[in-house]
Amino acid sequence: MRKLISGIVVSALALVGGAVIGSAPASAATTPTLVLSGGNAVFGLDPVNIVATASTAGTVKFSAAGAVVAGCEAVATTAAAPFVAKCLWLPKASGATALTASLTPTDAVGFTSVDAVPFTAKVGAPVQGVISPINIFVDTVLASGSTGALAPRFGVGCTVSSEYIIGQTIVFRVYANNSDLGGAVMDSSNTAKAFIEVAGVATPIQLAYGNHSGVAFWTGILKTGTDAALYSTLGLINFKVTMVAKDTTTARVLANKRAIVKDPVTGQSSYRYVSYYRTRALLNPIVGAVGTWKSNFTAASQLTLYAVPKA
Repeated sequence: MRKLISGIVVSALALVGGAVIGSAPASAATTPTLVLSGGNAVFGLDPVNIVATASTAGTVKFSAAGAVVAGCEAVATTAAAPFVAKCLWLPKASGATALTASLTPTDAVGFTSVDAVPFTAKVGAPVQGVISPINIFVDTVLASGSTGALAPRFGVGCTVSSEYIIGQTIVFRVYANNSDLGGAVMDSSNTAKAFIEVAGVATPIQLAYGNHSGVAFWTGILKTGTDAALYSTLGLINFKVTMVAKDTTTARVLANKRAIVKDPVTGQSSYRYVSYYRTRALLNPIVGAVGTWKSNFTAASQLTLYAVPKA
């Protein structure tokens, strides 16, 4: 009887041991998903949201350009699906910025931590790239006289455009004001230099100031074509406008002088000091300001030269 019981115990232990040895391992933790969006910011304005959407609840750490965003070190997602976390982000510079995020799941047993695929946000900068104190505005028009395939697209000359066909003549129109001179118009009387540099053109295009049908502004000409002397590079036309103000050699200053003033009632005359402005030469002239302008438009909408369309 004792042997029978011993056999039963041994068999039971063997079965238990088999169950332990042959059992399936615990299930591995699941890797969740984390997707970034948003970040449509304009440099210098209010903060915008970076949005992280996860497949499970947790906390999200947001980073921009490799640095953790202040206040977004551990942002909790919503409790219910979709599991969303938002971070208010104030960009430190314009241009392309890499945004990243890391999720730490609430259920640390069932889910692993995960990093989002980096998301590139294009932080907006003003299109009108102005360097103070000279504010420059630029557009381009098609010169008159083009015919056939090179004629104006809508049959109207002097139409503002950014797209041209090789063989056409591009007219740059430039308008500028100088805040150093109280916002005065930049014209030939106060401007020392005004020119446009075009990539691939050895000599800068000199701008001329003049009257154009009753309005005055600066103009410069870029002739395109297949001849060796003409601009012929198809695609984006990279150019930069530079304007240099003349040095200031004189200044108007407030002064006082003694003048004889006649009393209108008594007719008696007396001396009084009156104020007036007079022009004085400066011992140290003020160097004229320099302003430059380059388009910040996307490449698709900048000045572009195309081949002649096929018939």
